[in-house]
Amino acid sequence: MDSGATPGPATLRHHDAVIGSLRRGGFTVAQAAHAFSLLDSYVYGFVLQELSLPFDSAEDTAEVAEAILAQMPASEYPYLTELTTDHVLQPGYDYADEFVFGLDLILDSLERLLTA
Repeated sequence: MDSGATPGPATLRHHDAVIGSLRRGGFTVAQAAHAFSLLDSYVYGFVLQELSLPFDSAEDTAEVAEAILAQMPASEYPYLTELTTDHVLQPGYDYADEFVFGLDLILDSLERLLTA
């Protein structure tokens, strides 16, 4: 995917299949271009971000978050502290769920675009 100037056949097939799905779904060529770019950027960007994170499990996430909180003055970063303690450190938190949430927002928006 990183070789934008020389994509291989698998990449080209993938792109063609996604664009084809969008076109068959009723998107105009311009809308399909926008939707494809949005989906591709979101998925690719999330994967890159997730690969660079220093945790793989809920336990690792909590350990990293707690270590950061211990070094970070809560008074200087009140919203980051709140998000970490009230969301990330809650039972059942899984960073992968953030992907699903974002993808749902994107798909809902694309559906509104299609029906507008």
